[in-house]
Amino acid sequence: MTAWDLEPERGRDGGAESGVPEAVLVSGRVSGAFAVDGVARFLGVPYARAPFGSRRFRAPEPVEPWEGVRRAAEFGATAPKRPYAPPLDALLPDPVVEGDDCLNVNVWAPWGPAGPDIGAGGDGSRGGRPVMVWIHGGSLVHGSNAVPVYDGTAFARDGVVLVSVNYRLGVEGFGVFPDAPANLGLRDQIAALVWVRENIAVFGGDPERVTVFGESAGAISIAALLASPLARGLFRRAVVQSGAPMALSRERARRTTEAVAKRLGVAATAEAFAAVDRERLLTAQTEVTAKGSPLTGGHSFQLMVDGDVLPRNPAEALGAHGGVPAEGRGVDGAGVDLLMGTTSEEYRLWFVPSGLVERLSPFLLRLALWKTRVPSRTARVYRANRLGARPGELLGALATDKLLRVPLNRMADARLRSGAAGRTYLYEFGWPSPVLGLGACHALELGFVFDTLHTPEARAMTGPDAPRELAAAMHAAWVAFAAEGDPGWRAWDGERPVMAFGPGAPVLVPAPRDDERRAWDG
Repeated sequence: MTAWDLEPERGRDGGAESGVPEAVLVSGRVSGAFAVDGVARFLGVPYARAPFGSRRFRAPEPVEPWEGVRRAAEFGATAPKRPYAPPLDALLPDPVVEGDDCLNVNVWAPWGPAGPDIGAGGDGSRGGRPVMVWIHGGSLVHGSNAVPVYDGTAFARDGVVLVSVNYRLGVEGFGVFPDAPANLGLRDQIAALVWVRENIAVFGGDPERVTVFGESAGAISIAALLASPLARGLFRRAVVQSGAPMALSRERARRTTEAVAKRLGVAATAEAFAAVDRERLLTAQTEVTAKGSPLTGGHSFQLMVDGDVLPRNPAEALGAHGGVPAEGRGVDGAGVDLLMGTTSEEYRLWFVPSGLVERLSPFLLRLALWKTRVPSRTARVYRANRLGARPGELLGALATDKLLRVPLNRMADARLRSGAAGRTYLYEFGWPSPVLGLGACHALELGFVFDTLHTPEARAMTGPDAPRELAAAMHAAWVAFAAEGDPGWRAWDGERPVMAFGPGAPVLVPAPRDDERRAWDG
């Protein structure tokens, strides 16, 4: 029996008579299950039609209504993908659920005996719980909403309706073709947000209090949503974790698609790709992108400035490039409350397991700095602050700040200069994992944010003794931000306050490592 078996109509709304939680969506009735007492979960609920067959490489289409009750007690299909390559596969779980209905969401919600626990409203809203919508990372080729670390039980336990989203990945979601819309994966995310606006009230959520949050490629996606006219009004707050605004021109973005086409021996068109077997396409895509990473370059899938979903580069629109946004436009997303930050040692996820930290020689460091156009004056500041650091550690620190910390600081500065109505908060996650010497690496904060350190998948990165009190503090900050727009520390101002989550207890730090940040200016 699958998660989408239809059952006869039974019970009343909320499931009090049937013994299972139920909800009536715009498209039909669904039945879920109880995660724990007081928390219901609805898994694999479709927000758009399956993007295959005649709908392959097409914009998402609304779900067809159904009769009866759809079971939503198991995770839905994941987007076509391949697992992470070793050694990252042991650190980053990436479950696969077969099927075509990959455009689905999971919902965790506070639930009482009679149905959704709506709560008292709060902050002047018209009622309902705050809503958080999670957009997963994975370099736009990995990940799903079925990853155990992303379990939303703790958020629902603490009064939030948590929604996690699947979207098309790789060439299916971010291929660039002359005969298909661009940014299909981003369009999927927008379709999911429209679904949330139309349906979240039946789970007890307030459609006027939606917070989008995501990490890595999910954070890059959220920055794009902040800059997209098609997403305006769909969320009130945003959390950007370890991802900065970016998008490529059509010419640059299409290079990966063309490389996959060459590998397949077909034309670089959606029509030609639609005729290719899914597994064969995944094989070619994996071979082309095997050596690409956010820090080392190579072929990868990226968002594209398309004149529609993304009329201009989000880095420019949000002020992350360090310049002045387009005349008369201000800063996009200025009315949205924004929480953003990084880990202290993002690079270690890629540089340590691969051995690059140890292998990189002084000569290769100089070559890498030249290729990536790191100013010599900037490198000198980092060297002076890291006496005895290996070349790989120095390169990693520079790459972390160039790609992530500096652009996010510039975003915060642009919002401050513009007098943006939305508040801005910055954080840094610094607790070092003892596992493999990963330190405070990319993605390490996820088990803390979701309060899922108890799961084996989180422990693969943190080890068994990660500080639960730090997870409680970080998770509570995210809940408070979604509920009230204030995570519990001072908003961004001229003193550049950053909340440091570890090592040790959380502490507000003014302008951390500011000499290094300033070294990128001018």
